[in-house]
Amino acid sequence: MAAQIDCEFLVKKARDLVTEDPWAAKAWLITARTLYPTDFGIQYEMYTVERNAERTASAGRLLYDMFVNFPDQPMVWREISVITAALRNDSQDKQTQFLRGLFETLPGRIQCEMLLKATEQCFNTLERAEMLLLLLRRFPESVVQHGVSLGETLLEAENLDDQDSPVNCFRKLFVCDVLPLIINNPDVRLPANLLYQYLHKAAEFYIGYVTRSPSLESQHQGSQDTADIKSPTKRSTQKYIIEGLTEKSSLIVEPWERLFEILSIVAMRCEWQMDKANRNCGEILHRMKDLCRYINSFDDEGHRKYKNQVVYSTMLVFFKNAFQYVCSIQPSLFQASSPSSNQIPLILLDDLSNIYGDVDIDRSKHIHKRRKLGDGREKTLSSDDEECSGKGRSRHIVVNKIELPNSIDVLESFKVARESWELLHSQEALEKEFTRICMSWKTETWLWLRIFITDMIIYQGQYRKAINSLHQLGALQGAQQHVMSQGALEQQRALIQMAACHFALGEYRMTCDKVLDVMCSIIPCVQDVVKVQEEIPKVKPRFRKASDLKLLPCTSKTMMPYCLQLMLACFKLRAFTDIRDDLALGHVIVLLQLDWPRGENLFLKAVDKICQQGSFQHHTVTRGITKGVKEDFRLAMERQVSRCGENLMVVLHRFCINEKIILLQTLM
Repeated sequence: MAAQIDCEFLVKKARDLVTEDPWAAKAWLITARTLYPTDFGIQYEMYTVERNAERTASAGRLLYDMFVNFPDQPMVWREISVITAALRNDSQDKQTQFLRGLFETLPGRIQCEMLLKATEQCFNTLERAEMLLLLLRRFPESVVQHGVSLGETLLEAENLDDQDSPVNCFRKLFVCDVLPLIINNPDVRLPANLLYQYLHKAAEFYIGYVTRSPSLESQHQGSQDTADIKSPTKRSTQKYIIEGLTEKSSLIVEPWERLFEILSIVAMRCEWQMDKANRNCGEILHRMKDLCRYINSFDDEGHRKYKNQVVYSTMLVFFKNAFQYVCSIQPSLFQASSPSSNQIPLILLDDLSNIYGDVDIDRSKHIHKRRKLGDGREKTLSSDDEECSGKGRSRHIVVNKIELPNSIDVLESFKVARESWELLHSQEALEKEFTRICMSWKTETWLWLRIFITDMIIYQGQYRKAINSLHQLGALQGAQQHVMSQGALEQQRALIQMAACHFALGEYRMTCDKVLDVMCSIIPCVQDVVKVQEEIPKVKPRFRKASDLKLLPCTSKTMMPYCLQLMLACFKLRAFTDIRDDLALGHVIVLLQLDWPRGENLFLKAVDKICQQGSFQHHTVTRGITKGVKEDFRLAMERQVSRCGENLMVVLHRFCINEKIILLQTLM
């Protein structure tokens, strides 16, 4: 008891002298330690003095002594936890740097042992994982012993925590930090199936991270109140997700490059046929096409190995290029979009620039032939059956470079993604494995991917299949309304593409029906339309295998003229048939005002038809009934002429809305 009182006296004496005479205080503590070498309070006071004075070397020696001689003291572990927190922190403030320097003065063996024991003190899975990760980074030789088990712990914790997305704190720590340490260490022996599993997890995370929607943080924040009540652990996890995945300081740099680096390492360890490193996507795809030519000549083991190579390599090329295409035409879908995210969305549609051309050519293009089936029934052949199978066809996509400055790269991404998709479906074994992966990732719920697939099918000219895909797209947009922050017109993009598909199939009433639905939801642009000369390639008609497509801005200024052109195309074919249809002819004359004088020749043809018929919108009836009709017609024409100052788009928009029933009845 007397010894304890003496120790406390010496410590108090030293503490009182620290500010006035630090050297005297140090002398008192050295004396106290000599007299009482087993007293923890004296040694801790000496450490506190040296740490506060920021004397790195002496503070480090004292910490080492305490760790060795007093391993069970809570104060020691409190200091160690402060130091390890500084080691995990990226901050460059003076105190953090001092603590890092203090740790560096410790012998390597003690550092390793200290980190291991500090890991054992952690009860939270994430903190424990981060502590162990610190050990693996500082002592690579420990990866062999602890690396794989840490990875499995994180993946297991993800399942136990019931995460609803692969983009979560556990997967991020595994994929971005632990996995590279494991697969880059040649001393860690991993079977091929485990490497494929890890590649699968990494691909799912990075693709999910890159394509996450802008509403990710608000979704987690909105659901956090419930989680706070139900589970404090869930609350900390949600907090980590928000801080770890949405803060700019924690953003993952070059995620695609990281993913393809993992692919390259897995390829080397699984002994894939890789003759050149750091290939770009086009080169990887070309190499996989070559490999597919003789993949079936290998034995079972070789076939299984190279099937995985083709599927994973081509799959990653596909998702990357499909994302780049959709990110360029609709960047607002993604949180990680480029600085050009204010760009107006674009929509892929068939080119209607030849709408004012020869009616006979258009009519022959849409005649539906009939053929006998095996059971004697007849089948109508649509463009899907005849010339629009899409296999082996090359269609040109026209893009205005002002609206899409990087159009060459975007179209190249579309091409590479399309060819990757075709390769993945070229053999049953490849398609089966790719489908299995897609089902496990629930890609059917990915709105951005459905947009790409729809555009790809439209490009292939498979319009019936495209309509089915557009119905799925509409359902996804309805289910994910929180993602769609755009205006009403962009939400109607599926209807616009559907109308174009129905037109390509010769289904004009359905075309008009979809167009009128769109017209009801948009506001006409009252400004004068500035026509920009588009860069249309000079290709001789006889060399064109199919009609061109266009990427058009999804704005009322562009979409309303396109919708009106679709309607004109529908009524044009009906108006100039041998059967008299004055209503269709009248609709054509109204719609020809859209792009005057491009439609002048067609208007003159309509006038000729009226002259040949001898009348327009008028039938001879009983004498006296038509009295005053000519005067009424004259007054009506005067009223029409007096409205010539009105905005044309407003007039045509009102025409579509007011005459909707008659317009549809005309096409029945």
